[in-house]
Amino acid sequence: MRLGLNGCFLPDDMDQITPELCKRVRDVGFSGIFTRFRANDPCDTPRHKADRVRQVLADNGMAMYQATGFWQNLVAADETRRAESVRTLQAAIQLAGWMGSRAIDTGPGSNSPHGPWFPHPDNWTLVARKQLVKSLKACAPVAQDCNVLLSMEGHQLVTLQSAELTAEILDEVGSPWVTSDYDSANWITLKEVYDTSPAINRHFDVLGRHITSCHAKDIWVEDKLAVHLQDGCPGKGNMDFRTVLRRMDALSPDYPVLPEGCATEDLISVVALFRGLAAELGIKIVV
Repeated sequence: MRLGLNGCFLPDDMDQITPELCKRVRDVGFSGIFTRFRANDPCDTPRHKADRVRQVLADNGMAMYQATGFWQNLVAADETRRAESVRTLQAAIQLAGWMGSRAIDTGPGSNSPHGPWFPHPDNWTLVARKQLVKSLKACAPVAQDCNVLLSMEGHQLVTLQSAELTAEILDEVGSPWVTSDYDSANWITLKEVYDTSPAINRHFDVLGRHITSCHAKDIWVEDKLAVHLQDGCPGKGNMDFRTVLRRMDALSPDYPVLPEGCATEDLISVVALFRGLAAELGIKIVV
Protein backbone atom coordinates (compact mmCIF):
# COMPACT_ATOMS: atom_id res chain seq x y z
CA MET A 1 0.00 0.00 0.00
CA ARG A 2 1.16 3.50 -0.80
CA LEU A 3 -0.01 6.52 1.21
CA GLY A 4 -0.65 9.77 -0.65
CA LEU A 5 -1.40 13.28 0.57
CA ASN A 6 -4.74 14.63 -0.63
CA GLY A 7 -5.41 18.36 -0.22
CA CYS A 8 -4.34 20.04 3.05
CA PHE A 9 -1.25 22.23 2.51
CA LEU A 10 -0.75 21.28 -1.14
CA PRO A 11 -0.82 24.40 -3.36
CA ASP A 12 -3.31 25.36 -6.06
CA ASP A 13 -0.51 26.54 -8.35
CA MET A 14 2.07 24.14 -9.78
CA ASP A 15 4.70 26.87 -9.60
CA GLN A 16 4.63 26.40 -5.81
CA ILE A 17 5.85 22.79 -5.95
CA THR A 18 9.31 22.98 -4.37
CA PRO A 19 11.88 20.67 -2.76
CA GLU A 20 10.84 22.12 0.60
CA LEU A 21 7.23 21.14 -0.03
CA CYS A 22 8.26 17.61 -0.99
CA LYS A 23 10.22 17.29 2.25
CA ARG A 24 7.22 18.48 4.22
CA VAL A 25 5.02 15.84 2.56
CA ARG A 26 7.55 13.11 3.36
CA ASP A 27 8.05 14.30 6.93
CA VAL A 28 4.31 13.92 7.58
CA GLY A 29 4.44 10.34 6.31
CA PHE A 30 3.37 10.31 2.65
CA SER A 31 5.26 9.14 -0.44
CA GLY A 32 3.11 10.89 -3.05
CA ILE A 33 0.47 13.54 -3.71
CA PHE A 34 -2.88 14.18 -5.38
CA THR A 35 -2.68 17.61 -7.00
CA ARG A 36 -5.59 19.96 -7.68
CA PHE A 37 -3.88 22.76 -9.56
CA ARG A 38 -6.90 25.03 -9.84
CA ALA A 39 -4.67 27.90 -10.93
CA ASN A 40 -3.35 26.00 -13.96
CA ASP A 41 -5.91 25.59 -16.74
CA PRO A 42 -4.98 22.41 -18.63
CA CYS A 43 -5.83 24.02 -21.98
CA ASP A 44 -3.24 26.79 -21.71
CA THR A 45 -0.58 25.63 -19.24
CA PRO A 46 2.75 25.35 -21.11
CA ARG A 47 4.63 22.08 -20.98
CA HIS A 48 7.76 23.59 -19.45
CA LYS A 49 5.85 24.32 -16.24
CA ALA A 50 4.75 20.70 -16.02
CA ASP A 51 8.24 19.47 -16.83
CA ARG A 52 9.60 21.51 -13.93
CA VAL A 53 7.10 19.92 -11.53
CA ARG A 54 8.00 16.45 -12.80
CA GLN A 55 11.70 17.11 -12.24
CA VAL A 56 11.26 18.54 -8.74
CA LEU A 57 9.20 15.53 -7.70
CA ALA A 58 11.69 13.08 -9.22
CA ASP A 59 14.66 14.79 -7.62
CA ASN A 60 13.01 14.57 -4.21
CA GLY A 61 11.66 11.01 -4.39
CA MET A 62 8.05 12.14 -4.52
CA ALA A 63 5.36 10.49 -6.67
CA MET A 64 2.34 12.19 -8.17
CA TYR A 65 -0.34 9.57 -7.64
CA GLN A 66 -3.19 11.62 -9.09
CA ALA A 67 -3.88 14.91 -10.80
CA THR A 68 -7.29 16.49 -11.20
CA GLY A 69 -9.63 16.19 -14.16
CA PHE A 70 -10.88 19.76 -13.68
CA TRP A 71 -14.51 18.94 -12.83
CA GLN A 72 -15.97 18.90 -16.33
CA ASN A 73 -19.49 17.71 -17.21
CA LEU A 74 -19.13 14.49 -19.19
CA VAL A 75 -22.88 13.70 -19.08
CA ALA A 76 -24.31 16.86 -20.65
CA ALA A 77 -27.10 16.17 -23.13
CA ASP A 78 -26.04 19.18 -25.18
CA GLU A 79 -23.35 17.92 -27.55
CA THR A 80 -21.49 21.23 -27.68
CA ARG A 81 -21.13 21.31 -23.88
CA ARG A 82 -20.19 17.64 -23.72
CA ALA A 83 -17.56 17.98 -26.46
CA GLU A 84 -16.01 20.94 -24.67
CA SER A 85 -15.88 18.89 -21.48
CA VAL A 86 -14.13 16.08 -23.32
CA ARG A 87 -11.54 18.51 -24.66
CA THR A 88 -10.92 19.79 -21.13
CA LEU A 89 -10.43 16.27 -19.77
CA GLN A 90 -8.18 15.30 -22.67
CA ALA A 91 -6.04 18.37 -21.98
CA ALA A 92 -5.96 17.50 -18.27
CA ILE A 93 -4.77 13.98 -19.10
CA GLN A 94 -2.01 15.39 -21.28
CA LEU A 95 -0.97 17.83 -18.55
CA ALA A 96 -0.94 14.98 -16.03
CA GLY A 97 1.29 12.97 -18.35
CA TRP A 98 3.73 15.85 -18.68
CA MET A 99 3.88 16.08 -14.88
CA GLY A 100 4.51 12.35 -14.56
CA SER A 101 1.25 11.64 -12.78
CA ARG A 102 0.13 8.05 -12.43
CA ALA A 103 -3.52 8.96 -12.91
CA ILE A 104 -6.27 11.53 -13.31
CA ASP A 105 -9.09 11.55 -10.75
CA THR A 106 -12.42 12.91 -11.93
CA GLY A 107 -16.12 12.41 -11.57
CA PRO A 108 -18.69 12.26 -14.36
CA GLY A 109 -19.81 15.81 -13.66
CA SER A 110 -23.39 16.88 -13.03
CA ASN A 111 -26.24 18.61 -14.80
CA SER A 112 -26.68 20.76 -11.71
CA PRO A 113 -25.74 24.42 -12.23
CA HIS A 114 -24.37 24.46 -8.68
CA GLY A 115 -21.43 22.11 -9.04
CA PRO A 116 -20.04 18.84 -10.42
CA TRP A 117 -21.02 16.74 -7.40
CA PHE A 118 -24.53 18.11 -6.77
CA PRO A 119 -27.79 16.29 -7.57
CA HIS A 120 -29.96 16.78 -10.63
CA PRO A 121 -32.64 14.41 -11.93
CA ASP A 122 -31.02 14.31 -15.35
CA ASN A 123 -27.89 12.77 -13.80
CA TRP A 124 -29.64 9.39 -13.49
CA THR A 125 -31.14 9.10 -16.96
CA LEU A 126 -30.24 6.75 -19.78
CA VAL A 127 -29.14 9.82 -21.75
CA ALA A 128 -26.58 10.74 -19.07
CA ARG A 129 -25.25 7.20 -19.03
CA LYS A 130 -24.86 7.11 -22.82
CA GLN A 131 -23.15 10.50 -22.83
CA LEU A 132 -20.72 9.39 -20.14
CA VAL A 133 -19.77 6.26 -22.05
CA LYS A 134 -19.27 8.31 -25.21
CA SER A 135 -17.08 10.81 -23.34
CA LEU A 136 -14.92 8.15 -21.71
CA LYS A 137 -14.42 6.29 -24.97
CA ALA A 138 -13.17 9.55 -26.51
CA CYS A 139 -10.68 10.04 -23.66
CA ALA A 140 -9.40 6.46 -23.37
CA PRO A 141 -6.92 6.67 -26.31
CA VAL A 142 -5.49 9.90 -24.91
CA ALA A 143 -5.01 8.24 -21.52
CA GLN A 144 -3.18 5.36 -23.19
CA ASP A 145 -1.00 7.66 -25.28
CA CYS A 146 -0.08 9.73 -22.21
CA ASN A 147 0.40 6.66 -19.94
CA VAL A 148 -2.09 8.12 -17.45
CA LEU A 149 -4.96 6.16 -15.87
CA LEU A 150 -8.33 7.88 -16.14
CA SER A 151 -9.80 6.99 -12.75
CA MET A 152 -13.50 7.69 -12.30
CA GLU A 153 -14.94 8.54 -8.90
CA GLY A 154 -18.60 7.86 -8.17
CA HIS A 155 -21.20 9.25 -5.79
CA GLN A 156 -24.90 8.68 -5.09
CA LEU A 157 -25.68 12.17 -6.43
CA VAL A 158 -24.14 11.76 -9.89
CA THR A 159 -24.40 9.35 -12.81
CA LEU A 160 -21.96 6.86 -11.23
CA GLN A 161 -24.44 6.40 -8.39
CA SER A 162 -23.43 2.87 -7.35
CA ALA A 163 -20.64 0.35 -7.62
CA GLU A 164 -22.88 -1.80 -9.79
CA LEU A 165 -23.62 0.94 -12.31
CA THR A 166 -19.98 2.05 -12.34
CA ALA A 167 -18.87 -1.49 -13.17
CA GLU A 168 -21.41 -1.67 -16.00
CA ILE A 169 -20.24 1.63 -17.49
CA LEU A 170 -16.54 0.79 -17.23
CA ASP A 171 -17.22 -2.59 -18.83
CA GLU A 172 -19.04 -0.82 -21.66
CA VAL A 173 -16.13 1.59 -22.17
CA GLY A 174 -13.87 -1.45 -22.31
CA SER A 175 -10.48 0.20 -21.79
CA PRO A 176 -7.88 -0.81 -19.19
CA TRP A 177 -6.96 2.89 -19.05
CA VAL A 178 -10.41 3.91 -17.75
CA THR A 179 -10.63 2.67 -14.17
CA SER A 180 -12.27 3.33 -10.81
CA ASP A 181 -11.01 5.53 -8.01
CA TYR A 182 -12.84 4.01 -5.03
CA ASP A 183 -14.10 6.55 -2.51
CA SER A 184 -14.96 4.72 0.69
CA ALA A 185 -17.77 7.11 1.72
CA ASN A 186 -19.56 8.13 -1.45
CA TRP A 187 -21.87 5.13 -1.86
CA ILE A 188 -22.66 4.51 1.82
CA THR A 189 -26.38 4.83 2.56
CA LEU A 190 -28.30 5.47 5.77
CA LYS A 191 -29.01 1.76 6.17
CA GLU A 192 -25.29 1.01 5.86
CA VAL A 193 -23.64 3.82 7.77
CA TYR A 194 -23.62 2.15 11.21
CA ASP A 195 -22.07 -1.03 9.81
CA THR A 196 -20.09 -0.20 6.70
CA SER A 197 -18.23 -3.51 6.32
CA PRO A 198 -20.84 -5.36 4.21
CA ALA A 199 -21.20 -2.40 1.86
CA ILE A 200 -17.44 -2.06 1.39
CA ASN A 201 -17.08 -5.76 0.66
CA ARG A 202 -19.94 -5.59 -1.84
CA HIS A 203 -18.34 -2.61 -3.59
CA PHE A 204 -15.06 -4.47 -3.97
CA ASP A 205 -16.76 -7.70 -5.02
CA VAL A 206 -18.60 -5.84 -7.79
CA LEU A 207 -15.99 -3.30 -8.85
CA GLY A 208 -12.63 -4.62 -7.68
CA ARG A 209 -11.33 -5.54 -11.13
CA HIS A 210 -11.62 -1.86 -12.09
CA ILE A 211 -10.28 -0.22 -8.88
CA THR A 212 -6.77 1.23 -9.12
CA SER A 213 -6.76 3.76 -6.22
CA CYS A 214 -8.72 4.76 -3.15
CA HIS A 215 -9.86 7.98 -1.52
CA ALA A 216 -10.11 6.91 2.12
CA LYS A 217 -12.84 9.06 3.62
CA ASP A 218 -14.96 8.62 6.74
CA ILE A 219 -18.73 9.02 7.11
CA TRP A 220 -21.24 9.52 9.91
CA VAL A 221 -24.86 10.57 10.50
CA GLU A 222 -25.50 14.05 11.89
CA ASP A 223 -28.27 14.81 14.38
CA LYS A 224 -30.63 16.64 12.05
CA LEU A 225 -34.30 16.14 11.28
CA ALA A 226 -33.58 15.62 7.60
CA VAL A 227 -31.23 12.75 6.78
CA HIS A 228 -27.69 14.07 6.56
CA LEU A 229 -24.70 11.81 6.01
CA GLN A 230 -21.50 13.79 6.55
CA ASP A 231 -18.24 12.65 5.06
CA GLY A 232 -14.88 13.77 6.34
CA CYS A 233 -11.65 13.05 8.13
CA PRO A 234 -10.71 9.39 8.72
CA GLY A 235 -11.13 8.42 12.35
CA LYS A 236 -14.14 10.66 13.00
CA GLY A 237 -16.90 8.35 11.80
CA ASN A 238 -18.01 4.79 11.16
CA MET A 239 -15.93 3.70 8.19
CA ASP A 240 -14.37 0.26 8.48
CA PHE A 241 -10.90 1.17 7.24
CA ARG A 242 -9.57 -2.27 8.14
CA THR A 243 -11.72 -3.72 5.39
CA VAL A 244 -10.85 -0.89 3.00
CA LEU A 245 -7.11 -1.43 3.46
CA ARG A 246 -7.36 -5.21 3.36
CA ARG A 247 -9.34 -5.18 0.11
CA MET A 248 -7.11 -2.54 -1.51
CA ASP A 249 -3.94 -4.43 -0.63
CA ALA A 250 -5.43 -7.63 -2.03
CA LEU A 251 -5.92 -5.86 -5.38
CA SER A 252 -2.32 -4.63 -5.44
CA PRO A 253 0.16 -3.53 -2.76
CA ASP A 254 1.28 -0.87 -5.23
CA TYR A 255 -2.07 0.96 -5.38
CA PRO A 256 -2.26 4.34 -3.58
CA VAL A 257 -4.59 5.05 -0.69
CA LEU A 258 -5.24 8.77 -0.24
CA PRO A 259 -6.91 9.86 3.02
CA GLU A 260 -9.46 12.57 2.22
CA GLY A 261 -11.42 15.13 4.20
CA CYS A 262 -8.48 16.01 6.43
CA ALA A 263 -7.20 19.39 7.53
CA THR A 264 -3.47 19.87 7.90
CA GLU A 265 -3.76 19.67 11.67
CA ASP A 266 -5.36 16.20 11.33
CA LEU A 267 -2.51 14.64 9.38
CA ILE A 268 -0.43 13.30 12.27
CA SER A 269 -3.38 11.38 13.71
CA VAL A 270 -4.58 10.23 10.28
CA VAL A 271 -1.18 8.85 9.31
CA ALA A 272 -0.95 7.15 12.70
CA LEU A 273 -4.39 5.60 12.11
CA PHE A 274 -3.48 4.13 8.72
CA ARG A 275 0.00 3.03 9.72
CA GLY A 276 -1.43 1.37 12.81
CA LEU A 277 -4.09 -0.48 10.84
CA ALA A 278 -1.55 -1.53 8.22
CA ALA A 279 0.73 -2.94 10.91
CA GLU A 280 -2.18 -4.77 12.52
CA LEU A 281 -3.16 -6.31 9.18
CA GLY A 282 0.40 -7.12 8.12
CA ILE A 283 0.22 -4.72 5.19
CA LYS A 284 3.49 -3.13 4.11
CA ILE A 285 3.44 0.60 3.40
CA VAL A 286 5.56 1.17 0.30
CA VAL A 287 7.61 4.35 0.35
